[in-house]
Amino acid sequence: MYPITIPGRVITLREMRPDDAADALAIIGDDRVTQWLSFDSRDHTAAVAMIEGTVTRAQQTPRTEYYLAVADPKDRMIGFARLGLTGHQAAKLGYAINADHWGHGHATDAARTITDYGFQELRLHRITAAIGPDNAASISVAKRLGMQYEGRLRDHVFTNGAWRDSLLYSILAPEWTAASG
Repeated sequence: MYPITIPGRVITLREMRPDDAADALAIIGDDRVTQWLSFDSRDHTAAVAMIEGTVTRAQQTPRTEYYLAVADPKDRMIGFARLGLTGHQAAKLGYAINADHWGHGHATDAARTITDYGFQELRLHRITAAIGPDNAASISVAKRLGMQYEGRLRDHVFTNGAWRDSLLYSILAPEWTAASG
């Protein structure tokens, strides 16, 4: 299943390309964005490596992750959404949007689109999201998707020079079917 393109309501999810490196840097090199992620801000070299690694992993069989660009109507990368497959019919959801595009529903649309793909096309049973406790916007996205709070993962990630807890949210396939049907 490569390459894939998944239309959302306002965005399109598509495979990352080498020419996305500058747009990726605008996301993963911005402290406003990475304060909410599980890693510190990265430089141009790291952005290029991220894109190259993503393209390589997308072509592996079996595919273990769907790390897709969130593209605007002009096909410019404004974020990313990821399903990392974690076992039998399970995946971890992650997403980030360029800070200049916050507040327009892009994260919700990207998360909803990739979650739907996970349940409908990949036949997943469970999708989880680990979110920093202070990330109110991302918690709202998880709740809009119908995810339920499961608990707190203490000192889950080391980022920005300190350990950070994560709040674990999840949704199961039957819940998604009921919520989206």
